[in-house]
Amino acid sequence: MIKRNTGFFVKSVTQGETVQAFVPKTLPPDPTLNLEPLYPLMDEANQALGQLEGISMRLPNIYLFLYMYIRKEALLSSQIEGTQSSLSELLLHESSESPGVPLSEIEEVLNYVTAMNLGLQRLEEIPLSLRLIKEIHHNLLSMGRGKHKQPGEFRTSQNWIGGTRPGNALFVPPPPNEVLNCMGDLELFIHNRDINLPILIKVALVHVQFETIHPFLDGNGRIGRLLITLMLCAEKKLQNPLLYLSLYFKTNRQTYYKLLNEVREEGTWENWIEFFLIGVRDTSNQAIKTSLKILDLFEEDVKKINTLGRAAHSVHKLHKCMENYPVTTIHHLVAKTDMPYPTVNRSMRHLIRLDIVRETTGHSRNRVFEYQKYLSVLSQGTDPL
Repeated sequence: MIKRNTGFFVKSVTQGETVQAFVPKTLPPDPTLNLEPLYPLMDEANQALGQLEGISMRLPNIYLFLYMYIRKEALLSSQIEGTQSSLSELLLHESSESPGVPLSEIEEVLNYVTAMNLGLQRLEEIPLSLRLIKEIHHNLLSMGRGKHKQPGEFRTSQNWIGGTRPGNALFVPPPPNEVLNCMGDLELFIHNRDINLPILIKVALVHVQFETIHPFLDGNGRIGRLLITLMLCAEKKLQNPLLYLSLYFKTNRQTYYKLLNEVREEGTWENWIEFFLIGVRDTSNQAIKTSLKILDLFEEDVKKINTLGRAAHSVHKLHKCMENYPVTTIHHLVAKTDMPYPTVNRSMRHLIRLDIVRETTGHSRNRVFEYQKYLSVLSQGTDPL
């Protein structure tokens, strides 16, 4: 494996301590990457991405799947940063703002949803740029714990990763006066058409470089993971944003951090790229399986409802609504379906009797209902760390 000099250290003073801050060299790596051994894996990753695109075209409601995938990604990415919310709590809060849900942590996840949606929308108007990255960051940190940490602005002070203080940190990113230059070089690399690299390789390189620069005081990990999907969409590698690697990074977090450090210390980019391509391949394949499971589940439950005779029409309407709101309340369903309360209540009893929905509180008032099998498929891997 080729070892490279990937950057240099400079002195930086923060909190009264002098530390060695790392400034990465510009991309692409030098010497040139040895990609030939990785071509078979890259083909597998590209094939899996293509199949994911194909299955998304078969979905009866692609927006429903995007809605759920984006929320799952937001939850997972926030969990990596320490948030302890569950998917049920997030969906319940969105559907009814039920008391008892930890609002501060839910808000952080919802901020990520807003930031992600903004990024995808703005890609249709402006290129992936430092301006867009700052806009997304502003949305991410505008409320919650990070609102006092320069939302939407590159940091003007030294940060560090790991450790209790700068002097015992695991890694110290570039000093603040180097951040804009580093990010400017990264933006140029993203848009440099003269660099002939496959898009998946380019995305893998950009992710590490962004994490190494760590340009913000807070939210770097979440923005860095979001950039993966935004780049794939910007380059038309994905028509719909259905690939998210947070579950893969969360499951393999020790290897993930180890490989990032090895790139910085030894320049072993190929090891990182191999890990990244495996993640793209496996995550795409898992997303395909999840989509097919959900399609099969909906079809199976529709058949159950068809056995109800005259009641089936109202129950189908309620079932369709719960595809969008798998954790909800009767009052919320009344508002969303425009059906009267008695009809919703009666239809819900049918869904419970058919073992499609269950009531989760055991109370006679303020009841919460879950589309449990659907939620189980969606929730795979989302248990808090």
